[in-house]
Amino acid sequence: MSEQMIVLGGGVIGLTTAVVLAESGRNVRVWSRDPVGETTSAVAGALWWPYRIEPAGRVGEWALASLRVYEELAADPGRTGVRLVEGLQAGIRLSELGPWAAEVDGLRQSAQGVHARIPLIDMPVHLAWLRGRLEAAGGTIERRALDGLPDAPVVVNCTGLGARTLVPDPGMRPVRGQLVVVENPGVTEWYTSVDHASSDTTYFFPQPYGLLLGGTAQDDDWDLAPDPRVAEEIVARCALVRPEIAGARVLAHRVGLRPVRDAGVRIEAETTASGGLLVHNYGHGGAGVTVAWGCAREAAALAASRTPLR
Repeated sequence: MSEQMIVLGGGVIGLTTAVVLAESGRNVRVWSRDPVGETTSAVAGALWWPYRIEPAGRVGEWALASLRVYEELAADPGRTGVRLVEGLQAGIRLSELGPWAAEVDGLRQSAQGVHARIPLIDMPVHLAWLRGRLEAAGGTIERRALDGLPDAPVVVNCTGLGARTLVPDPGMRPVRGQLVVVENPGVTEWYTSVDHASSDTTYFFPQPYGLLLGGTAQDDDWDLAPDPRVAEEIVARCALVRPEIAGARVLAHRVGLRPVRDAGVRIEAETTASGGLLVHNYGHGGAGVTVAWGCAREAAALAASRTPLR
């Protein structure tokens, strides 16, 4: 039996990395401060699209690897939470996107922007499915609050914003996103539009539990309390695109902190003072779901290089 690997973090990055490791034959334990359903990932709108993530030279590769997985998972949306949904990225042009766009089937230009049929993920369902897949492969999840990195033979650090104090990495900072969930008045396509002159974004995603409206992108804001004024502004912006949203009953308010890293995503390995292996996989900003499988495979390869199969 090989030594156990400890994966820190129970969000989409940590769970996906743990699944890749466990299914490769490693003994994996996930330590998570929060229940899986209460992590930052559970709040995400979760449309597959590279957004607020660096470095640009690597993002396309990670995102496309993840896209291929989600396309397969979309065959069973009730179980995996993954659906392929039509929508519009307003106000952009195909020529503005990176080389990755040429590998995405069905992207098409119109006067309004770029249309696409891409994965939209119901995160509470998807996180529960990831947990079940991990446990089926022999992995376990434990609730643990960390005051430092554990001294273990192999640790994979997927703590997101927690890496700011845990590593520590002062380059980690929050970008606050506020959302509103309303009863869906019949919207079947997603929509996004980014105002680069402000911290406001406008988007709506039809999820099984309701229509998810957004949003904000407030740099260095740690406030997890929903702001009623901001919520009203979000609904009003979305209603300018689809007027029927204005009268939709509000079901819930959500706030999440995107784990942005000034230097971009960190996937690298280092040897600890005790001779253990520490692999970092954090700093995915607003695109953790988008790159989860590509980054997980890269981080898992680094971790597995030191650990024999069980």
